[in-house]
Amino acid sequence: MIASVILSADVLILGGGMAAAWAAIAAAEAGASVIVVDKGAMGTSGVTATGGPGHWWVPDDAALRRDAVERQTAKAQGLGDPEWMARIIDLTWRYLPQIAPYYPFGSDGRGGRFINGVRGPEYMRALRQLALARGVTVLDHHPAIELLANADGTIIGARGVALISEETWEVRAGATIVATGGCAFRSGLIGSHTNTGDGLLMAAEAGADLSGMEFSISYSLSPEWASTRTLPYTAARFYDGGGRELDIPPPRAGHAHDQALGKAMSEGPVLADLSDAPPALHGVLRRIQPLTAAAFERRGIDLWRDRFPVKLFGEGTIRGVGGLRIIDADCRTSVPGLFAAGDAATRELVTGASSGGGAVNSAWALSSGRIDRAAAAQQARATLARQTGTGLGRIGLHPERAAQALDTATITASVGHEIHDYKRAFWRRADSLAQSATVLEGHWQALADHGRAQGRDLVELRAVAAMTASARWVTAAAQVRAETRGIQFRDDAQALDPALAHRLLVGGLDTVWTRPDRAAATAAATATAAASAELAA
Repeated sequence: MIASVILSADVLILGGGMAAAWAAIAAAEAGASVIVVDKGAMGTSGVTATGGPGHWWVPDDAALRRDAVERQTAKAQGLGDPEWMARIIDLTWRYLPQIAPYYPFGSDGRGGRFINGVRGPEYMRALRQLALARGVTVLDHHPAIELLANADGTIIGARGVALISEETWEVRAGATIVATGGCAFRSGLIGSHTNTGDGLLMAAEAGADLSGMEFSISYSLSPEWASTRTLPYTAARFYDGGGRELDIPPPRAGHAHDQALGKAMSEGPVLADLSDAPPALHGVLRRIQPLTAAAFERRGIDLWRDRFPVKLFGEGTIRGVGGLRIIDADCRTSVPGLFAAGDAATRELVTGASSGGGAVNSAWALSSGRIDRAAAAQQARATLARQTGTGLGRIGLHPERAAQALDTATITASVGHEIHDYKRAFWRRADSLAQSATVLEGHWQALADHGRAQGRDLVELRAVAAMTASARWVTAAAQVRAETRGIQFRDDAQALDPALAHRLLVGGLDTVWTRPDRAAATAAATATAAASAELAA
């Protein structure tokens, strides 16, 4: 790729969602010049902009915070880090109110403000306004394609495509933050169309490794015709097409709830009935998830009285856990000059083997963005941002054999099937995982051998390659973790295996590899023991 537009900044941020916005604001406040490049439009792209996210919100009280960390550590099933948990609780408490000049917090009913739950569209608009007020430069519709590295392998920026003009841009930066979100594998999950794992692929091409990718079984229940949000279904009863009520465990049953729904949906239509929902839920839904009601109103369906067909939409690594491995307290990846924030990073530090759902993941997105900023600004001062770098991108740019047209739509559908098919996801087994690995290897080889494109076509080709790469990492990690822990369910290994009480690293492009993260396991065990001792004292 030869860039026609070359810019420079202290800090470059890839992505435009919640974590990217907070990272941009924080880096600018640290005195850095900041450029944000987003595949969509910062403030409207990503899953936060369509939801009503809560945050892990614990007052500044030592006893309350110890209790919150203790409960979350238990959910983490041996893979979390209490020190990180306490850290993001504190950062979220301190910085979320900062958006008040741009966001109208509601009342808590007791004369104060209700801060921890926000309306996604207004929240992301407020973050964009705050970033611009801090002097951040935002380039909408400028997806990154490849990272740039200097002679010693340090990342010094990225190249990409401006979607409107199809010109190639290049930003040279002293520090680069990957905040491109997780990967939903084009499941149709609301707000996730641009979340295709692009940042994971770019980082892997630079040599980064990932962690927690096996913890990817998470779904949103929505009307069959459109993904919305899951809040209403806490009060749902379910029926088959013939009107017979189905025996579905409640949502708090977790995997058993999804398994039962998945089995029923595989056998025929499933209809939800919300007539038993408490009246208070009606108003709450409109306040915090306004897009949910709109989907029904457009079809003339009374959400609270009519039965309607539902579907499970795969959330992949978005409400899952996995992403780029974090190697230190500054959110650095294993590649010099490259940082990660939000869903592009592993959340095992704060969620362990269990999904962070909305609240913990939202707190992580805010906090990891804040954490990146000081280290990124310091990194920028130590790096000559204007030096020429080598592009690290491969797939779609440098085919190993003759370039050929590829049926990317078919590859995308196949990759999504291997990850989100109910039978494969809810009942993972060694044989089905091996079959998926074979299918995914075939797609990857075709992309590596023949993938070549330019402009908008290159952006799409890279997205397909990123989804394929992410699916290979998910599958490889799930094969090795032959146990049931958190949201990783193995039908052929339904118990915890003490020998697997560690995080699992995965990486590689031509050849996918996995290995245990023993160092992290030791550090997490030490932190957990220290936290327990403090609590006991």
